[in-house]
Amino acid sequence: MLKVKDLKRYFKSGDVVVKAVDGVSFEIPDGKFISIIGQSGSGKTSLLSLLGALDKPTDGAIEVDGSDITKLNANSLNSYRANTIGFVFQSYNLVPNLTAIENVMLPMEFIKVAKTERLARARELLAEVGLSDDQMDRKPGKLSGGQQQRVAIARALANKPKYILADEPTGNLDSDTGRKIFNLLHDLTKKEKTTIIAVTHDLSIAGKTDQSFRLKDGKLVNSSVAKKKK
Repeated sequence: MLKVKDLKRYFKSGDVVVKAVDGVSFEIPDGKFISIIGQSGSGKTSLLSLLGALDKPTDGAIEVDGSDITKLNANSLNSYRANTIGFVFQSYNLVPNLTAIENVMLPMEFIKVAKTERLARARELLAEVGLSDDQMDRKPGKLSGGQQQRVAIARALANKPKYILADEPTGNLDSDTGRKIFNLLHDLTKKEKTTIIAVTHDLSIAGKTDQSFRLKDGKLVNSSVAKKKK
């Protein structure tokens, strides 16, 4: 269970105090696909950065299974990012001189997984997200945008994280490829038992997630839960 309590992230821009995240509170059960929607500048990416411990809040708490990550020391935060969080970015952020399979193996090196195990899990994950054996051995420049995003998703899953944080994961893709990536993420919440929190501007995608949060000017203005089909 993820619990966010009165979370704030303020910073100064000249003489102005910018309230990027302004007193946000919510709870997310395990194994759900959550979307965060809002206009540019609403605080979506700032909130995602706080959840992933890439930034520190001005105030408030982020509890993961009862432990407040805002109170962790530097070493514990590194462990949290490496073992609990997987990141998926709009621009993929793959290492260009590594093959797809090497990109997926990379996070596992940081937690000292044996090479044979890294290779086996990377192949398993890339197959799960729909890459062929030939594509696994290609560098990112030889893959389409959709294929690169699939590699990025597999990489995010490499260390079996509890949460995947996705920042506009379909933003650089055409609508058909975007739908396929969304369906892939949705399936992974069930197969890998992972909670996915995705920032998106695509309302059609947001409407199909288990729950959707809308941010405006750093504040949570709406929360909706998807209706179950009869």
